[in-house]
Amino acid sequence: MNKETKRELNTFIEQWEETPAKTKEVFVHFREYLRKKEGVTLDFIARPGVTYSLRAVHANQQDKDLFVMVDVIEDVSRWLSICFYGEMITDPDGKGDFVPGGLLGEDAVCFDLEKRDEAFIRYIETRMDEACRNAAKK
Repeated sequence: MNKETKRELNTFIEQWEETPAKTKEVFVHFREYLRKKEGVTLDFIARPGVTYSLRAVHANQQDKDLFVMVDVIEDVSRWLSICFYGEMITDPDGKGDFVPGGLLGEDAVCFDLEKRDEAFIRYIETRMDEACRNAAKK
């Protein structure tokens, strides 16, 4: 992530007022979780009033621009949508929503997180690990 993008992300986080749902805390947790992965680079794309997207790509990826996108959705209160390319993960418990063309025009599986839920966070982390491993093979 270049300096300007990093500054924009940090400013976004600093200005985000936390709510009892703790979605800011979860977003920061996922940023740290992804940042610690070897070979992973993060990017941040802000579309104020619509979404703020944290995107992770593995250095070995060739045919995709990312392996996970953590979107902050602007609504009455902010919530998270964590999306993966459909072929890069499994969803054994069926917790995600299949979204045709939902990730940069390709089929996706997205997990909506409206409040801090430790079990759901761990489930999503497992999907992140899986997508990262699959991205590293491409």
